[in-house]
Amino acid sequence: MTQKRPLSPHLMIYRPQLTSMMSITHRLSGVALASGSIFLVWWLVALAYGGDYYQMVQGIAEHILGRLVLLGFFIAVSYHMANGIRHLFWDFGIGLSLDGVYRGGYIVIGFTALSALAGIAILFLA
Repeated sequence: MTQKRPLSPHLMIYRPQLTSMMSITHRLSGVALASGSIFLVWWLVALAYGGDYYQMVQGIAEHILGRLVLLGFFIAVSYHMANGIRHLFWDFGIGLSLDGVYRGGYIVIGFTALSALAGIAILFLA
């Protein structure tokens, strides 16, 4: 072998497809959920502690950057849940054809987009 080739296919070799991008995004949304849960626990501890500490945490959450973080967490929850339900359908053998996989993917993306709009309305317009 005179050429240095990778031993196995790598992400940069293949053209991005809906299925591969959704798989990667599902993993990233799981990381976002774990990270966002830290803020949720902090908020609950502040709620239990009460008084000035709760007001400080609530002030952070109500700031524009705090709202953007909450919106990202909300979108991650929506996407991860919808894609998880899609995976449950696959576990039962539903939607495993190529058309079904893509149809389910577009449904997940559509649901996530609608959830994002609802999150924007709740966090920024209410």
